[in-house]
Amino acid sequence: MKKITIISDTNRKSLKIKKFLSKKIKISPVKRSNLIIVIGGDGFMLKTLKKNKKSKSLFYGINSGNYGFLMNRFSKKNIVKNLSKAKMIKISPLEMKVNSKNKMNKHLAINEVSILRQSRQAASLSIKNGSKYVIKKLISDGVLISTPAGSTAYNMSVHGPILNLNSKKISIAPISAFRPRRWKGKIVSDKSKITIKNLNSKKRPISAVADNIEIRNAKIINVKTNNKIKFNLLYDNNSSLQKKIKLEQLKKETN
Repeated sequence: MKKITIISDTNRKSLKIKKFLSKKIKISPVKRSNLIIVIGGDGFMLKTLKKNKKSKSLFYGINSGNYGFLMNRFSKKNIVKNLSKAKMIKISPLEMKVNSKNKMNKHLAINEVSILRQSRQAASLSIKNGSKYVIKKLISDGVLISTPAGSTAYNMSVHGPILNLNSKKISIAPISAFRPRRWKGKIVSDKSKITIKNLNSKKRPISAVADNIEIRNAKIINVKTNNKIKFNLLYDNNSSLQKKIKLEQLKKETN
Protein backbone atom coordinates (compact mmCIF):
# COMPACT_ATOMS: atom_id res chain seq x y z
CA MET A 1 0.00 0.00 0.00
CA LYS A 2 1.40 3.39 -0.99
CA LYS A 3 1.91 5.94 1.72
CA ILE A 4 3.09 9.49 1.03
CA THR A 5 3.71 11.95 3.88
CA ILE A 6 4.46 15.65 3.43
CA ILE A 7 6.40 17.42 6.21
CA SER A 8 7.14 21.12 5.88
CA ASP A 9 8.84 23.90 7.77
CA THR A 10 6.54 26.63 9.10
CA ASN A 11 7.71 29.50 6.87
CA ARG A 12 5.38 30.91 4.24
CA LYS A 13 7.23 29.50 1.22
CA SER A 14 7.31 25.96 2.65
CA LEU A 15 3.60 25.99 3.49
CA LYS A 16 2.73 27.28 0.02
CA ILE A 17 4.65 24.41 -1.61
CA LYS A 18 3.01 21.92 0.76
CA LYS A 19 -0.48 23.16 -0.18
CA PHE A 20 0.31 22.86 -3.90
CA LEU A 21 1.80 19.37 -3.52
CA SER A 22 -1.11 18.05 -1.45
CA LYS A 23 -3.49 18.88 -4.31
CA LYS A 24 -1.13 17.77 -7.08
CA ILE A 25 -0.44 14.33 -5.62
CA LYS A 26 -4.18 13.59 -5.34
CA ILE A 27 -4.72 14.46 -9.01
CA SER A 28 -1.52 12.83 -10.34
CA PRO A 29 -0.51 9.89 -8.11
CA VAL A 30 3.23 9.41 -7.52
CA LYS A 31 4.61 5.99 -8.45
CA ARG A 32 6.46 5.58 -5.19
CA SER A 33 5.68 3.92 -1.85
CA ASN A 34 6.67 4.84 1.71
CA LEU A 35 7.75 8.32 0.65
CA ILE A 36 8.32 11.28 2.99
CA ILE A 37 8.52 14.65 1.23
CA VAL A 38 10.45 17.17 3.34
CA ILE A 39 9.99 20.86 2.48
CA GLY A 40 12.47 23.31 4.01
CA GLY A 41 16.21 23.91 4.18
CA ASP A 42 19.14 21.65 5.07
CA GLY A 43 18.67 22.23 8.80
CA PHE A 44 15.03 21.15 8.62
CA MET A 45 16.00 18.04 6.64
CA LEU A 46 18.65 17.08 9.23
CA LYS A 47 16.11 17.51 12.03
CA THR A 48 13.50 15.42 10.19
CA LEU A 49 15.92 12.60 9.40
CA LYS A 50 17.00 12.31 13.04
CA LYS A 51 13.39 12.23 14.21
CA ASN A 52 12.77 9.38 11.78
CA LYS A 53 16.04 7.48 12.30
CA LYS A 54 14.24 4.12 12.63
CA SER A 55 12.18 4.66 9.50
CA LYS A 56 12.83 2.68 6.31
CA SER A 57 11.04 5.34 4.26
CA LEU A 58 12.41 7.27 1.29
CA PHE A 59 13.11 10.96 1.95
CA TYR A 60 12.78 13.50 -0.86
CA GLY A 61 13.79 17.04 0.08
CA ILE A 62 12.40 20.16 -1.58
CA ASN A 63 14.41 23.30 -0.96
CA SER A 64 12.60 26.36 0.38
CA GLY A 65 15.62 27.68 2.27
CA ASN A 66 18.89 29.18 1.05
CA TYR A 67 21.49 26.82 -0.40
CA GLY A 68 19.71 23.50 0.20
CA PHE A 69 22.63 21.14 -0.47
CA LEU A 70 20.67 18.11 0.75
CA MET A 71 17.52 19.18 -1.08
CA ASN A 72 16.05 19.20 -4.60
CA ARG A 73 14.81 22.23 -6.53
CA PHE A 74 11.04 22.66 -6.62
CA SER A 75 9.43 22.44 -10.05
CA LYS A 76 5.66 22.89 -10.35
CA LYS A 77 5.70 21.43 -13.84
CA ASN A 78 7.86 18.34 -13.20
CA ILE A 79 7.35 17.56 -9.52
CA VAL A 80 5.36 14.32 -9.98
CA LYS A 81 7.78 13.07 -12.65
CA ASN A 82 10.78 13.99 -10.47
CA LEU A 83 9.34 12.20 -7.43
CA SER A 84 8.65 9.06 -9.45
CA LYS A 85 12.05 8.89 -11.17
CA ALA A 86 14.35 10.18 -8.41
CA LYS A 87 17.40 8.02 -7.63
CA MET A 88 18.10 6.75 -4.12
CA ILE A 89 21.32 6.95 -2.13
CA LYS A 90 21.98 5.63 1.37
CA ILE A 91 23.96 7.58 3.97
CA SER A 92 24.93 6.71 7.53
CA PRO A 93 25.38 9.28 10.33
CA LEU A 94 28.14 9.74 12.86
CA GLU A 95 27.35 8.78 16.45
CA MET A 96 28.76 11.14 19.09
CA LYS A 97 29.12 10.14 22.75
CA VAL A 98 30.14 12.91 25.14
CA ASN A 99 31.36 12.59 28.71
CA SER A 100 30.40 15.85 30.42
CA LYS A 101 30.04 16.48 34.17
CA ASN A 102 29.69 12.76 35.01
CA LYS A 103 26.94 12.44 32.40
CA MET A 104 27.00 10.59 29.08
CA ASN A 105 25.20 12.19 26.13
CA LYS A 106 24.65 10.48 22.79
CA HIS A 107 23.57 12.19 19.55
CA LEU A 108 23.67 11.59 15.78
CA ALA A 109 25.38 13.86 13.26
CA ILE A 110 24.61 13.57 9.55
CA ASN A 111 27.03 16.35 8.51
CA GLU A 112 29.67 16.71 11.20
CA VAL A 113 30.70 16.63 14.84
CA SER A 114 32.25 19.98 15.81
CA ILE A 115 34.54 20.35 18.82
CA LEU A 116 34.72 24.06 19.64
CA ARG A 117 36.47 26.20 22.21
CA GLN A 118 33.97 27.49 24.76
CA SER A 119 35.87 30.56 26.00
CA ARG A 120 38.52 33.03 24.83
CA GLN A 121 41.14 30.31 25.50
CA ALA A 122 42.07 28.04 22.61
CA ALA A 123 41.22 24.36 23.00
CA SER A 124 43.92 21.85 23.97
CA LEU A 125 43.04 18.45 22.51
CA SER A 126 44.42 14.99 21.91
CA ILE A 127 42.92 12.87 19.13
CA LYS A 128 43.13 9.09 18.85
CA ASN A 129 41.96 6.62 16.24
CA GLY A 130 41.44 3.46 18.26
CA SER A 131 44.57 3.10 20.41
CA LYS A 132 46.82 5.14 18.09
CA TYR A 133 47.29 8.90 18.28
CA VAL A 134 46.22 10.96 15.30
CA ILE A 135 47.79 13.91 17.11
CA LYS A 136 49.00 14.01 20.73
CA LYS A 137 48.38 17.71 21.32
CA LEU A 138 46.48 20.17 19.16
CA ILE A 139 46.07 23.80 20.20
CA SER A 140 43.29 25.29 18.07
CA ASP A 141 39.81 26.77 18.00
CA GLY A 142 38.58 23.19 17.66
CA VAL A 143 38.30 20.27 15.26
CA LEU A 144 35.68 18.81 12.89
CA ILE A 145 34.87 15.18 12.16
CA SER A 146 32.86 15.11 8.92
CA THR A 147 30.96 12.56 6.86
CA PRO A 148 31.23 12.60 3.04
CA ALA A 149 27.75 14.20 2.89
CA GLY A 150 28.87 16.87 5.36
CA SER A 151 32.32 17.45 3.89
CA THR A 152 31.00 20.30 1.72
CA ALA A 153 29.47 22.12 4.70
CA TYR A 154 31.39 23.55 7.70
CA ASN A 155 34.30 21.23 6.87
CA MET A 156 34.91 22.95 3.54
CA SER A 157 34.84 26.36 5.25
CA VAL A 158 37.81 25.33 7.42
CA HIS A 159 39.65 24.00 4.30
CA GLY A 160 38.98 20.35 5.09
CA PRO A 161 38.94 17.80 2.22
CA ILE A 162 35.78 17.16 0.18
CA LEU A 163 35.06 13.43 0.28
CA ASN A 164 33.37 11.38 -2.41
CA LEU A 165 30.07 9.96 -1.23
CA ASN A 166 31.21 6.35 -1.76
CA SER A 167 34.72 6.89 -0.35
CA LYS A 168 33.99 5.09 2.97
CA LYS A 169 36.06 7.78 4.68
CA ILE A 170 35.58 10.48 7.30
CA SER A 171 37.56 13.69 7.62
CA ILE A 172 39.31 15.10 10.70
CA ALA A 173 40.04 18.80 10.12
CA PRO A 174 41.43 21.40 12.55
CA ILE A 175 39.78 24.79 13.05
CA SER A 176 42.42 27.55 13.10
CA ALA A 177 45.29 25.34 14.26
CA PHE A 178 47.81 27.28 16.39
CA ARG A 179 50.16 24.43 17.40
CA PRO A 180 51.24 22.67 15.25
CA ARG A 181 50.44 25.37 12.68
CA ARG A 182 50.97 23.16 9.64
CA TRP A 183 48.76 20.28 10.78
CA LYS A 184 46.13 19.89 8.06
CA GLY A 185 44.15 17.07 9.62
CA LYS A 186 43.66 13.52 8.40
CA ILE A 187 41.31 11.35 6.33
CA VAL A 188 40.49 8.03 8.02
CA SER A 189 38.31 4.99 7.39
CA ASP A 190 34.60 5.20 8.25
CA LYS A 191 35.23 2.16 10.49
CA SER A 192 37.43 4.33 12.72
CA LYS A 193 36.66 4.99 16.37
CA ILE A 194 37.79 8.53 17.12
CA THR A 195 38.43 9.70 20.70
CA ILE A 196 38.97 13.40 21.43
CA LYS A 197 40.12 14.36 24.90
CA ASN A 198 40.17 17.81 26.46
CA LEU A 199 43.67 18.09 27.95
CA ASN A 200 42.80 21.08 30.15
CA SER A 201 39.06 21.12 30.87
CA LYS A 202 39.26 23.63 33.76
CA LYS A 203 41.15 26.36 31.96
CA ARG A 204 40.09 25.55 28.37
CA PRO A 205 36.47 24.31 28.28
CA ILE A 206 35.08 22.96 25.02
CA SER A 207 31.69 22.21 23.46
CA ALA A 208 30.82 19.16 21.36
CA VAL A 209 28.19 19.75 18.66
CA ALA A 210 26.42 17.05 16.61
CA ASP A 211 25.19 19.06 13.58
CA ASN A 212 23.24 21.62 15.68
CA ILE A 213 22.94 19.90 19.08
CA GLU A 214 25.48 21.27 21.57
CA ILE A 215 26.88 19.64 24.72
CA ARG A 216 28.95 22.06 26.80
CA ASN A 217 31.93 21.36 29.09
CA ALA A 218 32.86 18.19 27.23
CA LYS A 219 35.76 16.17 28.58
CA ILE A 220 35.96 13.09 26.34
CA ILE A 221 34.17 12.73 22.99
CA ASN A 222 33.88 9.43 21.12
CA VAL A 223 32.86 9.52 17.47
CA LYS A 224 32.17 6.66 15.05
CA THR A 225 30.01 5.97 12.01
CA ASN A 226 26.76 4.23 12.91
CA ASN A 227 26.36 1.86 9.97
CA LYS A 228 23.26 0.31 11.53
CA ILE A 229 21.34 3.46 10.56
CA LYS A 230 20.76 4.09 6.86
CA PHE A 231 18.90 7.14 5.57
CA ASN A 232 17.37 6.63 2.13
CA LEU A 233 17.58 9.96 0.30
CA LEU A 234 16.08 10.65 -3.12
CA TYR A 235 17.58 13.03 -5.68
CA ASP A 236 16.53 14.19 -9.12
CA ASN A 237 18.57 12.71 -11.97
CA ASN A 238 20.17 16.04 -12.85
CA SER A 239 21.06 17.05 -9.29
CA SER A 240 22.21 13.96 -7.37
CA LEU A 241 24.21 14.39 -4.17
CA GLN A 242 27.21 12.79 -5.89
CA LYS A 243 27.07 15.44 -8.64
CA LYS A 244 26.77 18.26 -6.11
CA ILE A 245 29.84 17.01 -4.24
CA LYS A 246 31.86 16.67 -7.47
CA LEU A 247 30.91 20.23 -8.47
CA GLU A 248 32.15 21.51 -5.10
CA GLN A 249 35.41 19.57 -5.58
CA LEU A 250 35.91 21.21 -8.98
CA LYS A 251 35.18 24.66 -7.56
CA LYS A 252 37.71 24.08 -4.78
CA GLU A 253 40.38 22.97 -7.24
CA THR A 254 39.91 26.03 -9.47
CA ASN A 255 39.85 28.59 -6.62
